[in-house]
Amino acid sequence: MDNRPVRYQVLHETLYDYGSPVSLSQQQLHLSPRILAWQQIEEQHIDIAPPPSWRRDGQDSFGNPVTWIAFHTPHDTLRISSAMTVAVTPHLPTCLETSLPWEVVRDRLAYDASAPRPEDLDAARYLFESAHVRIKHELALYAADCFPPGTPVLVGAQALMAKIFREFKFDPEATTVSTPVMEVLEKKRGVCQDFAHLMIACLRALGLAARYVSGYLLTRPPPGKPRLIGADASHAWVSVYAPGFANDWVDFDPTNNLLPNTEHITVAIGRDFGDISPLRGIILGGGGAEPEVAVTVTPLDEEMPLVATVPGLVATAPESLASASDEPEAIAPELAPELAPEIAPEIAPEIAPEIAPPQDGEPPAVPPELSGVAPQAGSLAA
Repeated sequence: MDNRPVRYQVLHETLYDYGSPVSLSQQQLHLSPRILAWQQIEEQHIDIAPPPSWRRDGQDSFGNPVTWIAFHTPHDTLRISSAMTVAVTPHLPTCLETSLPWEVVRDRLAYDASAPRPEDLDAARYLFESAHVRIKHELALYAADCFPPGTPVLVGAQALMAKIFREFKFDPEATTVSTPVMEVLEKKRGVCQDFAHLMIACLRALGLAARYVSGYLLTRPPPGKPRLIGADASHAWVSVYAPGFANDWVDFDPTNNLLPNTEHITVAIGRDFGDISPLRGIILGGGGAEPEVAVTVTPLDEEMPLVATVPGLVATAPESLASASDEPEAIAPELAPELAPEIAPEIAPEIAPEIAPPQDGEPPAVPPELSGVAPQAGSLAA
């Protein structure tokens, strides 16, 4: 078995052309990859133009790298470019049938008067409803045939992943970033974000802990064709709690019906998409515009892609690659209070204090009349 790491050059670029000046802005970025037992970051940097008036790098409450930025001077455009070199070591789990029976895992996570194990306590944050994940009886029923009594938890999760892949159709036009999981269950179609939320909701409805993973997925060009800039995209998958198994968590990709290995690059982990949107914020001003998003994932043993697919983003060398994805992003000024309160602790500290920027050196408060920028959607699957 070849255990050599696979090295990638990744560039994720977002360009906003606001149409009219934005006078004030605050943004939260989840664009720096997470260090894991099987994933090492050799190099990573985020370039921002124009330069922000204030910047702070840190971690959110889930242990993800996060960058907070603020702009106090007028600007018409915003370009954010995250470039990284990542090494991913093969980590495909084996012997899923040796994981604990799912009822044992469920009972370990259930509340009782005894002191919980530290690992169970940490997993409990991924056990309940969250902004994009509901816990409904219908979801438990949908997953029930995948979890007969005594089924190892990872065998059941694999069966649920295969069921979603078999019964749902990948359709980028069917949903938006805010489509409820119950509507996805009814329509039987969506994108990777929807399938991840659905699988998480089914598992939580059974009393199991599951978390949302965002990152990148390598796509391969047709035989004989060059790798195009813009062929890759942000991706989303699921991580299931399996205490006693390697790393206590095992990843599943319901969009592609596989267990992630060296072609999945992890950026962040949260309860759902809302916790780890690549970029979200609030702005004062601007005419409203759809951003251009560009992603390229290139194995370092391949030649660099030379063909751009988005006219506004320029193909260059690895340090400043331009790439494009069809991620559905939208600027929705009227939705700011509902969609993006957590980066404005001065406005809503009671809503999401755990991911607010550090207090020391915090930028001045943003006026309450600020318009909002809806979060990016990590969407397309190979």
